[in-house]
Amino acid sequence: MAKIFCVANQKGGVGKTTTTVNLAAGLAKVGQRVLMVDLDPQGNATMGSGVDKRAMVLSVYDVLLESASVAEAAVFSEKCGYHVLGANRELAGAEVELVEVERRERRLKQALAAVADQYDFVLIDCPPSLSMLTLNGLCSAHGVIVPMQCEYFALEGLTDLVNTIKQVHANLNKDLQIIGLLRVMFDPRITLQQQVSDQLKAHFGDKVFDTVIPRNVRLAEAPSYGLPGVVFDPAARGSQAFVAFAEEMVQRIKKM
Repeated sequence: MAKIFCVANQKGGVGKTTTTVNLAAGLAKVGQRVLMVDLDPQGNATMGSGVDKRAMVLSVYDVLLESASVAEAAVFSEKCGYHVLGANRELAGAEVELVEVERRERRLKQALAAVADQYDFVLIDCPPSLSMLTLNGLCSAHGVIVPMQCEYFALEGLTDLVNTIKQVHANLNKDLQIIGLLRVMFDPRITLQQQVSDQLKAHFGDKVFDTVIPRNVRLAEAPSYGLPGVVFDPAARGSQAFVAFAEEMVQRIKKM
């Protein structure tokens, strides 16, 4: 049965999409069956997984409006080794169209239930805002992976996200919990980053993943080639860190 995780943070530009595609590629590399769901209308996770969002016949938009199943809409990315339920600009219209429909925040959950036995992990890349799309992701998930930079404003955003997760847990999804905080774009030479990292560990304890993703040029270059860094340059420090993170995730799930 698949474990479903949202990669979420209400602050923009913290590396959610980079985390989603590289974790997906890392999990595939260590032998897991993975589905990556792109819930962001920009479709960056789709393009970053080697899938052309402009050429897709079916997308997550069709799944949310129940005109296609996940099995019909998902495509396998040969280069990356995982399935992609992609997004494009059409998805922005889903926000408006879902307002009037029944079970609007549970459409994705029902769709994923039909394929839950075909995957070990489902990773959902959420938009930065708390929208109907993000709500669909949070209602589907067993937990949330929070990528964050070790900076002061990131702590502010984290407080908002924790409150959101508590509300969704109380009202819509009793399974939802924070699985862990992932420190990304980390530079140990910067004193402030080290201090924020220590604060996170003091406050959240074992909810902070052991793996730290370093600031890495190759990870930043990879999307322009339509690939996760793990596939684009497996030898890069950032890529190796994401494979280590994938292994840590597998171990953490076994304990759940």
